[in-house]
Amino acid sequence: MKRIVVLTGAGISAESGLQTFRGSQGLWEGHRVMEVASPEGFARNPDLVLRFYNERRRQLKTAVPNDGHLSLVELESSFQVDIITQNVDDLHERAGSSRILHLHGELTKCRGVGEDSRIMPIDGDIRLGDLAPDGTQLRPHIVWFGEDVPLIPRAAQMMTQADFVLIIGTSLVVYPAAGLIEYAPDHSPVFVIDPSRPEIPVDRKNITFIEEPASSGVRKIVRYLLEVT
Repeated sequence: MKRIVVLTGAGISAESGLQTFRGSQGLWEGHRVMEVASPEGFARNPDLVLRFYNERRRQLKTAVPNDGHLSLVELESSFQVDIITQNVDDLHERAGSSRILHLHGELTKCRGVGEDSRIMPIDGDIRLGDLAPDGTQLRPHIVWFGEDVPLIPRAAQMMTQADFVLIIGTSLVVYPAAGLIEYAPDHSPVFVIDPSRPEIPVDRKNITFIEEPASSGVRKIVRYLLEVT
C-alpha cells in the first residue's frame, strides 16, 4: 500500500472557525503571541496564559471538522495516510483519521512544569494551583515558541517514506516544521493546497499548487489520488 504523508497547518482549522495566531485576527484581547505562547510569557503571567488556552479549549468544543478534514479520511481506503499537523486541535481525530502526529502538542492535554514527562487528558479549565502528580503546576501540553519540538525526528522519518506529500493550509515559514518537505523523496509528487500559494523552502520540480481553501482543494486532490491508483 502506498503512503501519503500530509502536513497540515492553521488554514485547515480556520475553516472550522478556529482563529490562527497570525494576521490581524490572531490576537487575543490585544495580547501578542509571545505573551501567551512562550515560556517567558508563562513565567511572567501564568494566569493570563492559562486563561488564553482555557478559552481556546472552550472554542474547540464548538468547532466541527470541515470538508478538508473529512476528505483526508477517504484516502485511508486506498493508502496508508500519516498526518503531521502543526495544529493543537483534535479536528483530525474527530473527522476519523487514524494516524496523526501533533508536532506542537494538543489542546486537550496537559502536563506539569517539572521534570515529570507524563501527559494527561484534560476536558475543562486549568487554573493556578492545579497540580500534576509530581506536585508542579499544570500547563497546557503545547510546544511554545522557543521550546524544542521533540517529535520532529519522527515526522522527518515519516516524510522520507512518502509516495505522495500533501501540504495543506500552512505558510511554511515556521521552523522546524517548514523544513520537513526537505525530507520527502525527490520522486514523490507534492501537492500544496493553500489560497495564498506559500513559498516552498526547497527547489522541487514535481509540485502542484492548488490555490484554494482546504475544504475545496483537498477534495479535488483526494478525488485525483483515488482515481489514479
